[in-house]
Amino acid sequence: MIRWREPRVPLIAAAVTGAAGTAFALLAGASAAVVGAVTGGAAALLAVVSLVVAARRGATEQRRVAAAARWFALGSFIWLLGDLLRPIADGTSFIVTFADLPVVAGAGLIAVGCWKAAAPPVHGRAVLRHVTDAYLSAASLFLIGWMFILAPVREAGASGASVLPLVLPLLCLLTVCAVGPSVVTCPYQERQVGLAALGVLVAITVAETATALARIGGYDVPAVGVWPAPAAFLLLAAAASRVWRRRPSAAAETGEETFRGPIAAGVLAGIPLTLVALATVVVMVAFVRDGGGRLTPVTGGIAGSVVLVLVLRLFVLLAESAELRLRVRTGDRRLRKLAESSGDVVLVCDHQGTIHEVGGQVEAVYGYRPPDLAGGSVLDYVHPEDVPLIQKALASMSEGDDGEGACTLACRVRAADGTWRPAESVATPHPGDDDLVLISTRDVSDQEALRHQVAHLTFHDGITGLPNRAYFEERTREVLAGRSGGRSAVLFLDLDGFTAVNDSVGHASGDYLLAQAARRLRSAVRSDDTLARWGGDEFAVLVESGADAQVVVDLAERLVRAVSQEPFRVADRDIALTASVGVAFAEDGVPSADLIRNADVAMARAKELGGRRVEVFAAHMHADVVRRLELAADLQRALLEKQFALEFQPIVDLATSRVTAVEALVRWWRGSTFVPPEQFLGPAEDTGLIVPLSEWILKEACREVAAWRASSWDIGLSVNLSLRQITSPSFVESVSEALSDSGLPPSALTLEVVEEMLVEDAEEIISRLSTLRSLGIRLAIDDFGTGYASLAPLRQLPVDMVKIDPSFVAGLGQDETLTLLTRTIVRLGHDLGLIVVAEGIERPEQLELLREMGCTRGQGYLVARPMAARGVDSLMRTSLQSTA
Repeated sequence: MIRWREPRVPLIAAAVTGAAGTAFALLAGASAAVVGAVTGGAAALLAVVSLVVAARRGATEQRRVAAAARWFALGSFIWLLGDLLRPIADGTSFIVTFADLPVVAGAGLIAVGCWKAAAPPVHGRAVLRHVTDAYLSAASLFLIGWMFILAPVREAGASGASVLPLVLPLLCLLTVCAVGPSVVTCPYQERQVGLAALGVLVAITVAETATALARIGGYDVPAVGVWPAPAAFLLLAAAASRVWRRRPSAAAETGEETFRGPIAAGVLAGIPLTLVALATVVVMVAFVRDGGGRLTPVTGGIAGSVVLVLVLRLFVLLAESAELRLRVRTGDRRLRKLAESSGDVVLVCDHQGTIHEVGGQVEAVYGYRPPDLAGGSVLDYVHPEDVPLIQKALASMSEGDDGEGACTLACRVRAADGTWRPAESVATPHPGDDDLVLISTRDVSDQEALRHQVAHLTFHDGITGLPNRAYFEERTREVLAGRSGGRSAVLFLDLDGFTAVNDSVGHASGDYLLAQAARRLRSAVRSDDTLARWGGDEFAVLVESGADAQVVVDLAERLVRAVSQEPFRVADRDIALTASVGVAFAEDGVPSADLIRNADVAMARAKELGGRRVEVFAAHMHADVVRRLELAADLQRALLEKQFALEFQPIVDLATSRVTAVEALVRWWRGSTFVPPEQFLGPAEDTGLIVPLSEWILKEACREVAAWRASSWDIGLSVNLSLRQITSPSFVESVSEALSDSGLPPSALTLEVVEEMLVEDAEEIISRLSTLRSLGIRLAIDDFGTGYASLAPLRQLPVDMVKIDPSFVAGLGQDETLTLLTRTIVRLGHDLGLIVVAEGIERPEQLELLREMGCTRGQGYLVARPMAARGVDSLMRTSLQSTA
């Protein structure tokens, strides 16, 4: 079965039909006109079939080609009808027959298809310009053809022959001239079919011209008028077949165009004028040679119409030129107003820098009057270092390198007051004159000042004005990287007791004190050393090079004296501060971060030793810090794994040797290794782990003592408190909870504090301890006699007990001064109604002297060593049996 949807089938059928008709006409001995009509009809039929298929295929792939193909098919079919009717109509006596109308109509429809393929502009002056160009081209070609072909044929024919047959080829020529430029410049895929259709129009024009000449001259149509149309229709069929036989090429898919741009537009615009000039020359030569014999009313009318169209075209061009100039001036004016409204200075200069025009904004920005600048050189107002850059930019624009876009420049401009101000300029070619440059300049002084301020704040401290931590670290890296000789060092300084300043006078006054300290430190360092504020109350000094160790240590001591030599005046009061300084010397292979860390470690060591001193970093300091950090981590793990245990040291009545209370002591066994309390209590205090550890000690001790008391043993409990534990928010609640959970009476619990705790944050600590005292809990001052003010706590806090420091007891019987001081403390306690406990009793003579002095209670290795809870149980049972 034949599949008529296959495009080759109808095409082959049309080709066979056309070939058969042509062969029959030739065998029948028909005239050339008849053979040409049959051949043209066959070719047109082929084109119609191919175009219909192309229209159906392009409906989904290339809609513009499909639309054009439908018009081409319709025009070809109508032309086919006229072509087939023409042999019949030529037998009539009419000059123009009814068969001519389908031919012309078909040509018109094919022209419409060319318009569809090319998608020409459809509005505005472009249509008028297009029509006038088409008429000028067609009229010029007609005049040239008249002089060389039409007039001689008319003269050789019958006298007075009508020129009416020439109307049809003239119309066809006009359509060719109208659609030709658009088809030539249309996109690639449309141009393939469009050029073939344009060829058909040209062939029809040639055929109609030949037919008109034959009618005017009274002879048969020559072969030149018979065969172009079949050839053109065959070409159109082939072009259409490429559309449905192949996929669009890469050029078609991307819309690549090979005849576009200003050069192509200029060539196409010049063709009508070139043809007019050529026709004028031909007419003038013919006039001179023939004496005007061939200048008929036809040529005169057409020549006159050409002149009128040229005049019309000239007026259109003048109007367009005036409109363009107006748009340029308007755009220039708007551009200047826009630039000046934004604060920019707009000026026009040539490529040598000569100023032609300046906007009025220059007076407000730079202080110059515009007339004073006109005629001068823009280079006279640019900083000499920036002049080469401006000259290079202007020269490149004159050579056309930057003619397509703007050139951005940064330079410094001299104002009327003589100051150099940073500016940003944008130079563009002047839209109205290529020899001029339009420059828009903006003063960016405020932006530059802001950038400098931001850069300064990035690397400087806002309170002291000193370089900050980031700058100091970067500078230290640079110095160590470039160190070739001399000795570099880093000094770390911390203000002792500065935290109390913020708490007492406020942070604003504290910042003021830091600024004063920075001025003192700046005056103490050398000019080539770097002083920076590290953060908080810490400062850092970088000794870059050229100093031996003693010079660096002397500088550190000078910094300590600068801070401590006289009080700071803050908030109408004098505040005395000291400083602790750590020194670290640079060594080969030690990075800057480690050098700064070493100085910080040395400073921390100086603070631990009491402050107001200088410490030079040694390797063991860092090892100690690392060890403390590891110890803190192990402490946290020990809390989770319950590695701690309690021991109790009995407190006895010295008169009866009866155990009256026990003091709870914490012990840590890290695996099988015993860690002394003096090694881990300090790190626990520093890290804050002392709070949960102390709460655990209190709860466990209360539980043990409550169990002993339940066994009819009247015994009390003493527990030491840490500063962090007292200041924690839940301190009072944790003590109350421990008592309630264990059932221990408040009167059986004695909380011990050292005197130093009652000096720092005294009000808050005394308030919390007084709250516990009101619950019935007893209070004791541990290590009495070694604090800052031993008598002050006795007045401020309702104390029940004082414990004499072991350092006093150790000198009993050997040091008369210590013996006298111990006796005084015992007597003072009796006078105040306090229980006096002597700690550290290790020798019998100490015990006898204490009994003689009237000391009621004591503890120590001579009395009883610290023991586990099982040992206390045994001691309890022995004590109860002896009592019974």
